[in-house]
Amino acid sequence: MTMHDGQASALEIVVRAKRVDLDERVRDAAREKLGRIRRFAKDASRAEVDFSELKNPRIAANQVCEATVHLRRHVVKAHAAAKEQLAALDLCVEKLEHQVAKLKEKRVARAHPRRRDFQTHAMPADDYAHEQNLAASEPDTEARLVRTKQLTMQAMSPVDAALQMELLGHDFFLFTNAENHAAAVLYRRHDGHLGLIEGSS
Repeated sequence: MTMHDGQASALEIVVRAKRVDLDERVRDAAREKLGRIRRFAKDASRAEVDFSELKNPRIAANQVCEATVHLRRHVVKAHAAAKEQLAALDLCVEKLEHQVAKLKEKRVARAHPRRRDFQTHAMPADDYAHEQNLAASEPDTEARLVRTKQLTMQAMSPVDAALQMELLGHDFFLFTNAENHAAAVLYRRHDGHLGLIEGSS
């Protein structure tokens, strides 16, 4: 189920329901609450809200809300679960607003640059596996390719890539390094720092 915000110049908002009933009251609330994101990010162009339901009867907070906001150079995501859809929506929007506000603060800080504390540890691709903790895997278990995902590599600096990775809540991020036009992977090391793998021809 897809709903689009009707205002031509406003933020485009898409509301979807995945195998769950969604009444008009919840759809209206989602469009209204996601529309407020423009107060924090004027460059927000599109917002997607997905409602779903966990089928496990042991989980009381089984109503799930996931939201994605597309900004000019970043994508911000959040999700939350509660007993009711509106409560899950409220929690999700609260997380989104926190993420967008954090991004705005970093944008302001970068407009008034000070000494950067951000550092990456560049390393050869062959050493990446050595950095990973494989203790949880059985030594005789053969890994299988279970999912393939297409990604669009955006050109950005490692600092921007680190920010985008944080906003998405991921442990790695694939991008094109705008400083040297090389394909690169930024990942979080077990010591809490960031590692950078860059391709070379």
